[in-house]
Amino acid sequence: MTIRSVSAIPVSLPFDIYGPKPMLAGRPRMMEFLLVRVETEDGRVGWGEAFGFAVWPATKAVIETLVDPAVRGKDEAAIAQIHDELSRKYHLLGRTGPVMYALSGLDIALWDLAGKAAGKPLCELLGGRRRDSVAAYASLMKYTDPDVVARNSAKAAGEGYGMIKLHETGVEQIRRAREAIGPGVKLTVDVNCPWTAEQAIAICEQTRELDLYWLEEPVWPPEDYRQMARVRKEGRVAVAAGENASTYLDFQAMFEAGAVDFAQPSVTKIGGITELLRVADLARRHGVAFAPHSPYMGPGLIATIQVLAACGEEIPLEFCFCDVTDNPVAAAISVRGARLAVPAGPGLGCDPDLRLVDKYRVH
Repeated sequence: MTIRSVSAIPVSLPFDIYGPKPMLAGRPRMMEFLLVRVETEDGRVGWGEAFGFAVWPATKAVIETLVDPAVRGKDEAAIAQIHDELSRKYHLLGRTGPVMYALSGLDIALWDLAGKAAGKPLCELLGGRRRDSVAAYASLMKYTDPDVVARNSAKAAGEGYGMIKLHETGVEQIRRAREAIGPGVKLTVDVNCPWTAEQAIAICEQTRELDLYWLEEPVWPPEDYRQMARVRKEGRVAVAAGENASTYLDFQAMFEAGAVDFAQPSVTKIGGITELLRVADLARRHGVAFAPHSPYMGPGLIATIQVLAACGEEIPLEFCFCDVTDNPVAAAISVRGARLAVPAGPGLGCDPDLRLVDKYRVH
């Protein structure tokens, strides 16, 4: 079989984060994602997701001008070969950012097609279904207001989540969250690369009694693995990172520096399922926990569920703690009791509802 076309469909969904929406590029952040649609000559369709948010116009342009013409006529089953060929062809345009996001979405869609061709859910192609559902942890948005942080932390704990992630940098916000959820719920904090090593270590001292399960991306720049390792050692805290890593080689450098306890590749940014699996294997060989980054609401989240369903150990899934209206893939990401069922259909297990895609498509 051969690929007929690759297209990109931007979608922007209304959503409620139970607090004020964070700002991005001068406007309230939307729940945006970029669907990637691959159609074969015999009319089969695979779906993927490229990292969206405010950068999706650039990623869409890469898909339309570089990816689509490069893969037309190629065998859609040659996933690794296509990934390697396009990575080499376009490396001069950057090994991260929109080019790699586009390749990520393509890769996910090709794996979806592979599962559909085999008549099996993706997890069965990745080593076998080890579980019928995956545990989720609540990934809260950034609220800043300590009262809102406390309220939503308590809400998440009340809904059964055994682990909660904050996106706050203030000690008071972290303290209020711990007070709201009590000692029995794991608490992690993603600070999104704001500090020097010295500043991060000072925060570790100030939050010692709050029992953080991990501190995520504590230093700027995020690729300064030597300073990250210093925070891990001197701050005496488990460190998580990887959503900003470009390739498995970045993770190799991270592991060799002793920088992290938890590796967090993002399937919509790192190069898709193909690269995600390489990072998972690399993490196992270095004794680092695999904890994928997945605060998405599209096929990227479903792909992560399928990967985790095939892992030998149970790994919690990062799940956005928000209410998304009319999600085109809602049927596959319904959380119950802080768990998500692994879709049983072939491929990813769920195609987007095209009626809702058309309704919320960005033109």
